[in-house]
Amino acid sequence: MSVALAQGRPAGKTAGPSATSFVAAHRKELGTVGVTVPFFAYTTCFLLVPTIIVVVGAFTGADGGFTLANFARLAEPNTIASFGTSITVSIISAVIGSVVGALASYSLVIGAKPDGLLRRMVSAISSVLAQFGGVMLAFAFIATIGINGVGTMLLQQLFGVTVDPNWLSSLSGLIVIYSYFQIPLMIIVFLPAVDSIRTEWREATESLGGNTFQYWTRVACPILAPRFISAFLLLFANAFSAYATAAALFSQRAILVPLMIQGAMRNEMDPNQQGFAQVLAFAMVVVVAIVMLLSHIIEKRAGRWQ
Repeated sequence: MSVALAQGRPAGKTAGPSATSFVAAHRKELGTVGVTVPFFAYTTCFLLVPTIIVVVGAFTGADGGFTLANFARLAEPNTIASFGTSITVSIISAVIGSVVGALASYSLVIGAKPDGLLRRMVSAISSVLAQFGGVMLAFAFIATIGINGVGTMLLQQLFGVTVDPNWLSSLSGLIVIYSYFQIPLMIIVFLPAVDSIRTEWREATESLGGNTFQYWTRVACPILAPRFISAFLLLFANAFSAYATAAALFSQRAILVPLMIQGAMRNEMDPNQQGFAQVLAFAMVVVVAIVMLLSHIIEKRAGRWQ
């Protein structure tokens, strides 16, 4: 009791933990919170809040009340055609990018050392080209194979081949341009998955009497399939939401959903089309959600092979 009085606290009571001891005891938890709070703040500001604004705006009328009238224009032929074109371009460019990128990743793994110069160069170039999009990419193709492009002039002068001047403004031209950044993106995403395939698995298959076909169908492909599907869906979402490149090539035609959203937002004749723009954005969110649900189902079934 005298010791307690000498330390300046009543008898029978012990000193509570200080702030320093609390931090020392919960240092790991505080560090986790300190790292995750900026991430969740960023996600909330730039993903969750815009999504909520789009969803709420899609069901909000001009008078501020609840309405379903904004969804009426989704049944119009132009809107249906734009969604069909966007999905078609996204699927084809994603298929081209995923297949070519997967083959390039496999060739890089079996033909180059993990820490070799070729491997580092391809990874660095792919990282740059995967981000090379928008107006810069459109201008590069126009300057190369446009009406008066360098490549167009060379083909005409050397081989007598005339390039269609409207080719870049067609769906086939847009798919080729999208594939330009889809393939390097696939290499970046899928290369670590191919790296995870061990040579011991092939040797084990051969030691058990299996051939190359059985190795790929029963070992390698079931392991790589979920990652390939995930990469394909990433490429699909990347092409489905691309805007700047298509806007530079199709300035007067809203053949894609992002271009329709732009037209609805900038329509000066009918300022009430902002609700329709939010409906289009909401529909894009629904399409991506359906794709991700299908991906989850496929990955769950593919996981039985692992």
